Amino acid sequence: MDFNKQLYLTKIILDREKIPDFSKYPFIIPVVKNFTELTLDSPVTFFIGENGIGKSTFIEAIAVNLGLPKEGGTQNFTYDTNDTTSELYKYLRITNIYKPKMKFFLRAESFYNFSSEIENLAQSGYVSLYKYYGGDLHKCSHGESFLKVMQNRFTDHGLYILDEPEAALSAQSQLSLLCLIDDLVKQGSQFIIATHSPFMLGILNAKIYDIDTKDYRVKKWNELENVKYFYEFFKSR
Repeated sequence: MDFNKQLYLTKIILDREKIPDFSKYPFIIPVVKNFTELTLDSPVTFFIGENGIGKSTFIEAIAVNLGLPKEGGTQNFTYDTNDTTSELYKYLRITNIYKPKMKFFLRAESFYNFSSEIENLAQSGYVSLYKYYGGDLHKCSHGESFLKVMQNRFTDHGLYILDEPEAALSAQSQLSLLCLIDDLVKQGSQFIIATHSPFMLGILNAKIYDIDTKDYRVKKWNELENVKYFYEFFKSR
């Protein structure tokens, strides 16, 4: 498969000359301070790094720049529970060559708010759309509802931005998500994911960027520190 023909997001550029002050948030955080531009050439791109490095801020800025709600959903969602979005999205230039069938931002941190918005759909008369998302997500566990949305709503030829999806999922559910991602990639979809999970990072042919490094270094799965930590723990346990 020629993956390059199906990429919807191919380049991210930070307009550094327009940023007024790199000593203030969010421009002071490492993921922004060390960033200039990035070319995406894989249907699955991972961003990894330590807590506090700025992965979620960076992922959120990409999603909001593309017109997606910061708390999750497609561009058709307009809810705003708590305005904590950084200004980073205003300074990104994102290149789209092809238009995806759909765009979706899913983040574990604000999934409760997203689930409440799905419940509001039924109360507003959009019952069929409510069912399309899996119904009352609050009646499921966090992991079950998270996986249900992806299984019900993610389709072929889509652009999906995921922020730490493993936070809601068991190891078995993470493997189910891997299978779903693999199937959707074969159907022309693209994924951009921030994660710590060795399971998620194990997707074959994915591009992994270590954003702890100043040059956004590409690393192989077996070179990742968190993979080594898991390996050493299980070996010594």
